[in-house]
Amino acid sequence: MAKLINPTPVLKGEYAKEFIKDMDKKPSKKEKDMFNRMKNPRRPMI
Repeated sequence: MAKLINPTPVLKGEYAKEFIKDMDKKPSKKEKDMFNRMKNPRRPMI
């Protein structure tokens, strides 16, 4: 599972590759929500 300590709107470099690899395995709903928020930073963090 990707640890999101300081999520940023832009995924880049090795972190992005690792994160996307984790997403490909079998992401939980929480991970999908986090990934979507990172892609769309205007969505409020809950």
